[in-house]
Amino acid sequence: MTRRNIPHAPLLAAAAGDTPDRTPVWFMRQAGRSLPEYRKVREGISMLDSCFMPELLAEITMQPVRRHGVDAAILFSDIVVPLRAAGVGVEIVPGRGPVMDKAITTRADIDALPILEEDVPEVAEGIGIILDELTDSQALIGFVGAPFTLASYLVEGGPSKNHEKTKAMIHGEPETWHALMERLTPTITRFLRLQIDAGIDAMQLFDSWAGFLTERDYREHVLPYSVRILEEIAGEIPRIHFGVGTGELLGAMSEAGSEVMGVDWRVPLDVAAERIHAVSGPKVLQGNLDPAVLFAGRDALVSEVARIKSEAVRAMEAGHATGHIFNLGHGVLPNTPAEAITEAVAIVHGEN
Repeated sequence: MTRRNIPHAPLLAAAAGDTPDRTPVWFMRQAGRSLPEYRKVREGISMLDSCFMPELLAEITMQPVRRHGVDAAILFSDIVVPLRAAGVGVEIVPGRGPVMDKAITTRADIDALPILEEDVPEVAEGIGIILDELTDSQALIGFVGAPFTLASYLVEGGPSKNHEKTKAMIHGEPETWHALMERLTPTITRFLRLQIDAGIDAMQLFDSWAGFLTERDYREHVLPYSVRILEEIAGEIPRIHFGVGTGELLGAMSEAGSEVMGVDWRVPLDVAAERIHAVSGPKVLQGNLDPAVLFAGRDALVSEVARIKSEAVRAMEAGHATGHIFNLGHGVLPNTPAEAITEAVAIVHGEN
């Protein structure tokens, strides 16, 4: 397909290190449980099923763009969607998260793990519907889960507080671990490729659980695979890399090769920029409002937005960053008042 030509869209301008006409803003998990219209259209439909229904997928993706006036849509999906598309038995259990039919425990389990090789036409069709509704100032961000996070779900059988089985495999059976990462990387890359072919404008590699690792373990057991995924699409669209609780890993994660580094709320943006710059040179920053501040009222929002924007300016003036995309330091919390999200966007844009 012919990719949209929207270089002046604020998010794409910022991602390229240019000066957008306003600070671009989008929020992780902006589509979903915080919106009453989302709860209405999802009634009686499972989370994963909705990710394979093109019109519903597009509607959910566009709901926060229409309501909040954000500068980008984030494709409504889940990091386990490519596993489901490949034929892995997985369900998203409300209140818990992705749960596997069977955990990966042996090398034989890994060798039997399906690899996504086909297109996923439902996702591509949904992307087409979304692109038809977006304006030239609004980007569509696709995303994939990083192989470490997917591997952890598979090894643990679902969400884990301590990732003990994952770390046991990393340290006790490193060859088995690397075989699993090798098996997952093509599926993730394929799912990303089909999103790009369908027309997404930017992408985010989301490593939910990398913050549980030491930098040494991250570099040895995770980084090479994230590098491979991002290298596969170098020069095609802007690449964002984000992990939760990864302040100690920012330098190492920046080596994966993305143009934009997401920063969670635990590290000030200017400090994060120093850590990234020291390893990889200046990059565009994304972040990093604490999602809980959306519950704190207008005065707190104004103060925190101003602080974060000033940290970004300091980082750019110091030569440690080349741009700033405003976001949360993780996803929108489920009970967040929708009106607070709309207000936050207006404050970031300087309209309120």
